[in-house]
Formats: sequence, structure tokens, C-alpha cells
Amino acid sequence: MKKNIIISVAALMTVACGNKEKEYDATGTFEATVVTVAAEQAGTLTMFDVDEGDEFALGKEVGLIDTTQIWLKIRQAGATKAVYRSQKPDMEKQIAATRQQLVKARQEQQRYRELVSDGAAPSKMLDDATSQVAVLQKQLDAQISSLNTNTDALNKQMAATDVQVSQLKDQLQKCHITTPIKGTVLEKYVERGEFVAIGKPLFKMADTEQMFIRAYVTSAQLKDIKVGQKAKVFADYGDGQRKEYEGIVSWISSRSEFTPKTILTDDERADLVYALKLSIRNDGYVKIGMYGEVKFQ
Repeated sequence: MKKNIIISVAALMTVACGNKEKEYDATGTFEATVVTVAAEQAGTLTMFDVDEGDEFALGKEVGLIDTTQIWLKIRQAGATKAVYRSQKPDMEKQIAATRQQLVKARQEQQRYRELVSDGAAPSKMLDDATSQVAVLQKQLDAQISSLNTNTDALNKQMAATDVQVSQLKDQLQKCHITTPIKGTVLEKYVERGEFVAIGKPLFKMADTEQMFIRAYVTSAQLKDIKVGQKAKVFADYGDGQRKEYEGIVSWISSRSEFTPKTILTDDERADLVYALKLSIRNDGYVKIGMYGEVKFQ
């Protein structure tokens, strides 16, 4: 009789456990968009106002790399352009004398043409006058061509100087260290006064306001899940303490992977699962790496 009672109790416990609804459909960990900010110019950090835990808006200037040498190069390029500009020839002044000689030669040519027509002068004098006009015209054309070539060369040199100044101003802009996203500083790698090379990491920050949980589901669950679908997301603090957030499926992997060891799925026998992300708006309590659960609606 005692044996039968034990069997009955065990059966009831099994039925009760079987009827208990699972509190989650998937589990995972919370992540955030993390960006490592590196130096884009080499030099000494003359200003660096960053500490771990600081929160910054997008585009906030938090540091400055020494700009002295770049400013000097910009001034040098400006002076070089001024030299090129001063060397540009004044075409009208330089061809004025030849142009005046040509005008006078044409007047002489017309006068001899009239004298030869009246028979008052030999035709040779007209030929000489015509030849003189032709020579002066060629001289004028050669001067204009030479001056145009010189002017074009100087204009190109000035344009090259403008390009150089633009490059220097771009380098100058990159000396100003700004935040690429709105978020919180996670790690700080350098201090004010240090010399940094191009590409050296300065600090790491994350968008901790718009976070997401990376969870895993089985293929059987996947058929009922789509991007844009809402779900309940729970931040698990341990000892049964949880905080609920509204999540939206923002990404679903297109291929399966082996179930991570730290992840629990709806079907514990599943070897292959699909990763997905659910976005949540953080109120400051969810931390990167925290364990979480998902219940699809």
C-alpha cells in the first residue's frame, strides 16, 4: 500500500511539472553597439577629458591633439600661394608696347598703300611696310602665348597649393577628438600629455541606451518569429529577481549554429539553433553581458 502511495505522488508531480508553462522561450546575453575611438593624427594629447563611466552626446569634443605643426604648414602654404600670385604677369602691360608698334606699322602700311596707288611711292616700300606688320603681329602672338602659358602654370601651382591647404585643414580637423556615437565610456587607454600615433586606441564607448539581447531559438520556434515582432525581454539579476522590458526582433540569423554551452533553449535536445537580436530601450539597469530571457508574444 505504501508503495502505491509513493507511485501516485510521483505521478502527480510529473503531471504538475508537465502542465507548468515555461517562463521563457529563449535565453541570451545583453549586448550594445561598441565603438573604439582611435587617433587619426599623431601628436601630443594637449586635452583629453574622458573618464570611464562618462556619458557623452554624439559629436562631443573630448580631446585635442597638438595642432602647432599643421597650423605652421597652413601658413607656409598660404605664403607660397601669395608668391605664385605675385609672379602672375600683367598681360596688358607687357604687350602694350608691341601692340602700339603694330598699330603704328599698320598706319604706315595704309599710308604707303595710298601712295603706291597714286604712283607717288614705289611698291617696295609697301612690301616692306606689310612685312613689318606681319613681323610685329607674330611677335605679339608669341608674347600672348608665352604669357598665357606662364599664367596657366602659376594658376595650376596655386590650385595645388589650395589642395594642400585643404588636406592640412582635414588633418587639423582630425586633431579634434569627438564621440562617434551617443553613449557611455567603457574603457580609457591613454592620458592627457601622452604622445599618440595614428591608429592608437584612445577609448572605447558603447550605446547603452539602445541595447539588444542576443538570444537563440530552435528551427521549430523560428517559423513563428519575424523581424519587427514584439516580445517580452527579462533582465535576470539572479535569485529570481527580474526586470521586464519591451523588445522588438531587429535581426534574425540566416544560418544555424551549434548551441552555445551557456544558452538554454526551448528544446534542450536541439543541437543547432538560430541567433537573433531583440532591441530594447535601456533605463540604466541593464548592463553589457548580463543574462536575459525572452518570451515571444
